[in-house]
Amino acid sequence: MQPPQRSRTSHRRLAWLSIAVVALAVLGVWLLSRQLQQEAPLTTKTPTATATEPAPGPPWYHGPANARFTLILYADLECPYCKAYFPVVKAWVDQHPETRLQWHHLPLPMHEPVASRLASLAECAGETGGLAAYWNAVGWIYQHTRGDGQGLPEGVHYPGQTPALQACLESGKTQNTVQTQAREGARDGIAATPTLRVRDERTGQALLLHGPVEGDALLSALDFLAADGVPAPDPESPGMSAADTGDMPR
Repeated sequence: MQPPQRSRTSHRRLAWLSIAVVALAVLGVWLLSRQLQQEAPLTTKTPTATATEPAPGPPWYHGPANARFTLILYADLECPYCKAYFPVVKAWVDQHPETRLQWHHLPLPMHEPVASRLASLAECAGETGGLAAYWNAVGWIYQHTRGDGQGLPEGVHYPGQTPALQACLESGKTQNTVQTQAREGARDGIAATPTLRVRDERTGQALLLHGPVEGDALLSALDFLAADGVPAPDPESPGMSAADTGDMPR
């Protein structure tokens, strides 16, 4: 009878050993999972890149940064036609979120040196006060200048004339920006203001529109560009005429 007793004892020992092995395995899995949970934040806290808008500065934009169409306005701050057209085109851009406005200085020789001096005032306002200050300065200049190269009336001074803005003006550094944009406009054959270049940011195609272009013509330009086609010059449609600048508004 003794051998069967030893057999039962051996089976009990094997059973307890199996239970111990399983328990140790479960404990090991639990400890490993705890360790992975503690280390996980170290791998998930890595900062990810986020899309940011470019820092404000020349060229200055008004409107959504992700707009499909950019209206580049070549303008002279002493140009009477620009003075009348600027608030119109700016309001039009506000009503069409698929567009944004970009300013491009084009001081005309007949309005110098006042046109470049006022352009520097706007640039310094933007440099020292930011994007809103730039567009406020452009609006204020158009509201107060006498135009045609006569400049501001005697005794009229820009209300945001801070020490920083005055130092910017005295340094003359913004004149480089103004003159660079003027040379670029001349290089592209633009000799009259206002002129608009409407660019499709998706395709890179653009249309050059002369004069104070009305809203319907702007919508037509957007439609042409969206259809991936550039219209041929139409001499009976001055808003989209091609090359002649001899009789353009100045």
